[in-house]
Amino acid sequence: MQEKIQLNHFSLISRLFGNLFYRQPTDNILSGVFTWLQQHQLSEVWPLTEDAESQQALDALQMPIDLTLLEKEYQKLLGEKGAVATQISAYDISVADFENFRRRTAKEKEELAAVITQNLLTDLLPLLDNFERAMAVEQSDGEAFQKGVEMIFTQLREVMEKHGLEHIEAEGKPFDPNVHQAVMRVENPDVEDGTITQVLQKGYQAKGRVIRPAMVQVAGN
Repeated sequence: MQEKIQLNHFSLISRLFGNLFYRQPTDNILSGVFTWLQQHQLSEVWPLTEDAESQQALDALQMPIDLTLLEKEYQKLLGEKGAVATQISAYDISVADFENFRRRTAKEKEELAAVITQNLLTDLLPLLDNFERAMAVEQSDGEAFQKGVEMIFTQLREVMEKHGLEHIEAEGKPFDPNVHQAVMRVENPDVEDGTITQVLQKGYQAKGRVIRPAMVQVAGN
């Protein structure tokens, strides 16, 4: 018979704050997060429509927590004799080999980044040349100057798209925390809760990775 897995409070919080997982619950930073949650601050900034399941999750995250009890649960998981091993040697991996692997992969990433940067800069050089030519000529025709700037802008956009840059759709779309950053929440009875009503700053992604999330205003009735 398969053993039923139960999530304690600490493991639930850890899934939300993954980068804080190895901090003890009584750590100043993590305990501050718990205090913030217990004040129902998360509910106040939550931009999405709350169905029964999401409301239950919010309530669970914001429930009063006994840090002393939480510390005991932490020790059961990650303490010196905890259920989860935190030492590399516990997984039959040589520490020296692991460090060599980290150095090798870091060097490979640096070399790859240098090549990518060089290729991008090479493609951008013609735009730099065009800007310098435009600035070197005395402008008496404002319309012609504007047209020249528009042509350079089009050229820049094409270069960026060539390297995989994509505009993140936002206005009129449901809010997605993976690609959107909500900075304002306004009432708008004409649209559903969680709908983006205005884009304050465009967002971009490249090859499936978000470079900059779209800064948006979200409807919250």
